[in-house]
Amino acid sequence: MTDGKDLQANKGRALRDLHSAGTGFLIPNPWDSGTARLLEMLGFKALATTSAGFSFSHGRPDNTVPRDPLLEHLSQIAGATSLPVTADLENGFGDAPESVARTIRLAADAGVVGGSIEDSTGRSDAPLYDRACAKERIAAAVEAVRSLPFAFTLTARAENYFIGQPDLADTIGRLQAYQEAGADVLYAPGLTRAEDIATVVREVDRPLNVLIGFPGMELGAKDLFALGVKRVSVGGSLARAALGEFLRAATELRDHGTADYAQAAVSGSLLNQMFSRI
Repeated sequence: MTDGKDLQANKGRALRDLHSAGTGFLIPNPWDSGTARLLEMLGFKALATTSAGFSFSHGRPDNTVPRDPLLEHLSQIAGATSLPVTADLENGFGDAPESVARTIRLAADAGVVGGSIEDSTGRSDAPLYDRACAKERIAAAVEAVRSLPFAFTLTARAENYFIGQPDLADTIGRLQAYQEAGADVLYAPGLTRAEDIATVVREVDRPLNVLIGFPGMELGAKDLFALGVKRVSVGGSLARAALGEFLRAATELRDHGTADYAQAAVSGSLLNQMFSRI
């Protein structure tokens, strides 16, 4: 019988193996236990949490839920699926490298086998940590990862494009710094141009994650894999798609008093059947 520690170790190895395989892979982003189970049943090989989807499910803007509720969320997601889960850990819930390291350790205790750390501060006057500070924060995360008794895949994020300050040279410089600090995977959300993505792939020697499912991104997973991208995620777009359908349905109900939206809804019997498999 496999105990919890062995199971987490197996998941950690599985996530590492996906990044070292010859082909790229899709890693969708559930926002609760039910969506995690459905994505597993659809055949995906790994999952990533989404801070946006989780925050929206709590009726709050992205990046405003404290760390403790997030950790409980991670435990629920990791416990709901046999797939390896990597977590959106935002900026590590603190400026100090020690705060980032603690968040990594707590996330590992919650059951996930990977996590991402952003270089965004959350402050409008200085939205990015300077590069030296950001590298020190990733180095602290790496030290925490290496102290764990299982493989934990650390993703370092350069947020230039996502915060509206597109600068390819600085993005590459930041990713290279995080690579030097020991990050396992690199990620620059907001990149959309094939030539920019191809340049980043050439300039780093770690697996690159690229985000799809947001305005301005016209490339699909196959296009990105052909450019050398290793991992493709969708962020909060699945959650936003679900909430979009909810708002359209609720607006119909409010304005017309009808439920035509239910014709396109998945049946309760099918969901009961799917969830009964686990």
